[in-house]
Amino acid sequence: MQSRRQALKKTALVAGLLASTGMFPQFAFAFSKDAFEAKSVSDVLKALGKGAPTESKDVTITGPDIAENGAVVPLGVSTTLPGVKQLLILVEKNPAALIALFNVTDSVEAAFSIRGKMGQSSDVYAVAIMNDGKAFFAKKEVKVTLGGCGG
Repeated sequence: MQSRRQALKKTALVAGLLASTGMFPQFAFAFSKDAFEAKSVSDVLKALGKGAPTESKDVTITGPDIAENGAVVPLGVSTTLPGVKQLLILVEKNPAALIALFNVTDSVEAAFSIRGKMGQSSDVYAVAIMNDGKAFFAKKEVKVTLGGCGG
């Protein structure tokens, strides 16, 4: 019987070998620290190298009108636009605006759901970034009765 330490050691070894051979998808390691630390919606887009987004009916944001607990707010983002590269969920008045970033390919349906934290009532944005660099958004106001993150 293997000890937990031995099992973890073997798992780490296999993961390292797979990563060195390119077996893991490259986008799984994509992370933009500057974007996740940005304080506003415009700063997030600037950190990702994008300009101001355009409002679009083809981008959809879902969430409750009133969230009783800001620690677990169900949010969804989707789009019917072809050629989407990334989908973002941003909360305008959070200490860090970007709460989710999804990398999308043509083989992935561009629809995601999460449970995010909201510190206070705010506009929530869904942003679709296209392969050509254009950005489109939709927004929804969510009122929070009990805050979920400090600031």
